Amino acid sequence: MPILLEEDLKMQLPRMIKVRQKFEDEHISNIEEAIRQELKQDKIKSLIKPGQSIAVAVGSRGINHLSKIVKETVNYLKELGALPFIVPAMGSHGGATANGQLEVLHGYGVTEQAMGVPIKSSMDVVLLGFTPDAIPVYVDNYALAADMVVLINRVKPHTGFRGPIESGICKMMAIGLGKHVGCSRLHQVERADFSSALVSVAEVFLEKANFGFGLALVENAFDQTAFVKALVKDELLKEEQELLIKAKALLPALLLRKIDVLLVEQIGKNISGPGMDPNIIGRHSAFGDVAGYVGPKIERIVVLDLSKGTHGNATGIGTADFITKTAFDKIDFTATYANQIAARNPAGGRIPITMETEREALIAAIKCCRNIDENGPCIVRIKDTLHLSEIWLSENMLPFIAGNSLLEIME
Repeated sequence: MPILLEEDLKMQLPRMIKVRQKFEDEHISNIEEAIRQELKQDKIKSLIKPGQSIAVAVGSRGINHLSKIVKETVNYLKELGALPFIVPAMGSHGGATANGQLEVLHGYGVTEQAMGVPIKSSMDVVLLGFTPDAIPVYVDNYALAADMVVLINRVKPHTGFRGPIESGICKMMAIGLGKHVGCSRLHQVERADFSSALVSVAEVFLEKANFGFGLALVENAFDQTAFVKALVKDELLKEEQELLIKAKALLPALLLRKIDVLLVEQIGKNISGPGMDPNIIGRHSAFGDVAGYVGPKIERIVVLDLSKGTHGNATGIGTADFITKTAFDKIDFTATYANQIAARNPAGGRIPITMETEREALIAAIKCCRNIDENGPCIVRIKDTLHLSEIWLSENMLPFIAGNSLLEIME
């Protein structure tokens, strides 16, 4: 028996129209100069001593200009006479292996040859201490052995919890440098308590480890760097909260009322921790509806492919309703399952209904919609949840965007 009937396969699909979504476009034009100006401050320069070994922690997120940011940082540290090296700080990503995490960094252009410094990758950790709630705090052994640790990360809304501190420098301390062991342990914490747990772990790190400073980045809706700030120990917790407020104000969105079927060309860990950003699609594989979500109601989601930068990690694919055979064939089940088990979220690795082609997946998704308008299904196609300035809408959605100054027809 065929999956789709012959009459289904003959379904007339609507014409798609390219549309520009207009977001605030404040950004830094020269990222290297911006990084250098932050690092030249006395509060940073005074920390660096000739001959110091400095572990520069770099994560797995798809941060814009990441290789340039890391390169400028290590170059400046070397100019001051320090001996920097790089450590991957990405929890259980990269298949929870040292080589896998090296591969993730290499995918961003962060290699020993390009950066001019060693990269020391290990999954071994040291128990640093415990929080007041008895949460053990683990730290990468190479990072803890260094004279100083510098952390580079983007500050943004988290995809699974809300609080004054979400994704950023503190999360990199608690989960990124905690490697697979620390990541797995911290994800035992209830979602409502996660923000406070991150802070308590960070406080232990700040007290007992060798924290130098954090380089915090905020990106706009176009995936461009809007702000960069170097934060030392005494200001980190307060300033990260302020940067999160700015990041939330710049978050992109789908500026629409209703979507029957959302086609997502690619998902991946380099795009969002859960593959697709729940703040954009309004659903999370583990938690269902996203708190504070104000975007369109989306009935069905189709994923067409995995990003190259995710290295086969299909975390979050369980959020989709349908995927293509192309996406399925690229799944690295070891990397995906290791990540989901560490995150205590098996639902994120569940495989949706898999269809042979993009057209068949779309038709199947349309057939599973219950509230389609008489004018036909409202279909939206996006590259991924990180790139939303240009999207495709089915022609029948044009009346919905008429008079909306934030939406402009391109084709």
